[in-house]
Amino acid sequence: MALYEPFPNYIWNLSVAIAMESGAQLGEIIDMCQPLKDAAAKGADAGTPRFMAAWAAMGDKLIDLAAEDEANGRAFSASNKLERASLYLFTAERMQGHGAPGRKETYARAREAFDRSTVLGQLNRERVEIPLATGTMPALYTRAPGEGAKPVVVFCNGLDSCKELLFWTRLPHELARRGISTLCVDQPGSGEALRLQDLPVDPHSEHWASKAVDWLEHQPDVDPARIGMTGISLGGHFAPRAVAYEPRFASGAVWGANHNWREVQDKRMAREGENPVPHYWKHAHWAFGANGQDDFLAKSETMNLNGHMDRIMVPFLVTHGANDRQIGVAYADDLYDQLVNSPRREKMIFTAREGGVEHVGADNMAYGRDLIADWFAETLGGHAA
Repeated sequence: MALYEPFPNYIWNLSVAIAMESGAQLGEIIDMCQPLKDAAAKGADAGTPRFMAAWAAMGDKLIDLAAEDEANGRAFSASNKLERASLYLFTAERMQGHGAPGRKETYARAREAFDRSTVLGQLNRERVEIPLATGTMPALYTRAPGEGAKPVVVFCNGLDSCKELLFWTRLPHELARRGISTLCVDQPGSGEALRLQDLPVDPHSEHWASKAVDWLEHQPDVDPARIGMTGISLGGHFAPRAVAYEPRFASGAVWGANHNWREVQDKRMAREGENPVPHYWKHAHWAFGANGQDDFLAKSETMNLNGHMDRIMVPFLVTHGANDRQIGVAYADDLYDQLVNSPRREKMIFTAREGGVEHVGADNMAYGRDLIADWFAETLGGHAA
C-alpha cells in the first residue's frame, strides 16, 4: 500500500490523500490537482496560494450546484455536494500560512457549508460547545442508535486537523454502528478553538479532556462509567496524557503514537522526517501562541510522555504505520513498553499486508478505523458484530 503521490512533495500529497480518505471524488481531485503540477515543483510552501485558489474554486462550484439541488427539493443530493465543498475548502485553508490572504474567509465558507450539509442531509452529528476555564471547546456529537445510556469516545485533533476531518475519518460512523457515541473535539490549539477563539495548545491535555468528561457526565444518553479517549496524529500524544491523568476514562487508544513530540521538533530542525503542513514553523508558533522559535520550544518542552504512562490503569491500544514519514515507529514501541500498569495493552503496527502504513493511515484509513472501533467495542461494552 502506498500514498497517492500526484505532486513532487510529501506535504501536498498528504493533503490530497487525506482528502481522498475523507470523501473526495477522484475526478474532482484530478481536476483540482492537474493545473498545479508546476506550482508544486517550486516547493511545499511557495505554491500554496494557487493550491487554495484551485481547491476553493471547486468548493464554490459545488456550493452553487448544491443550491440548485436544494431549490429543486433534492436536499440529500445538496448535502452530498456540500460535504465535498466543505472538505475542499477546509483542505485549501489548511495549506495556507497563518495570516495568509483569504484564509479566514475560506474557513468561514467551509464551516457554513458543513453546517448546511448537516441540516439538509439529516446527518448524525450535532455541534456542541464544551465550557473550558477560558472559552469553549467546539465539538461534534455523534450519537449511537437506540435507547438507554451508551458508551462514548472523546476523539481529539492533531496539530493541524479539525473536528470536521475527525468526523470524516468515519470512526464516529463505525463506533455508532457498534453502539458507541463519539465526541469529536476542536481542543485548544486546533480548529475553531484556535481560529475563532485564539486558544493555544495546552500541553497538559487532561485540562480540556476532563472538561469533555464533565460535559458528557451530564448527558442523559451517556454511561459515565464507559467513556474512552482517542486521538489522531498529535492527538496520539494528547490522548495518552489525558488518560494517564483523568481517572474517569475507562479505555484509550491512539491513531498514530506521538510519544515524544518535543524530540520530534529537534529532528525537524535537523531536517529529519517530513512536516505535516506547509509553512510548518509558522503554524506551530500560531498553534502554541508562541513568539518565535525559542518561545515555541520552551512552550513545547513538556510534550514528552516518558515517565507518565505508568499512570494508565485501563486498557490501551497503540497503532502506528510502519512507513510513517513524520513520526518514527519507535515511538509506538516506547508508548507500548511504558504501559506497564494497563490491564490490557495491545500494539498494532500496520504493514503493507494491511495498508495504513503512512502517517495515521493517510494511504488507507480503513484498517485503523476498524481496529480502533472494535477495540472500544470490546473495552467499553459495545458490540463488534
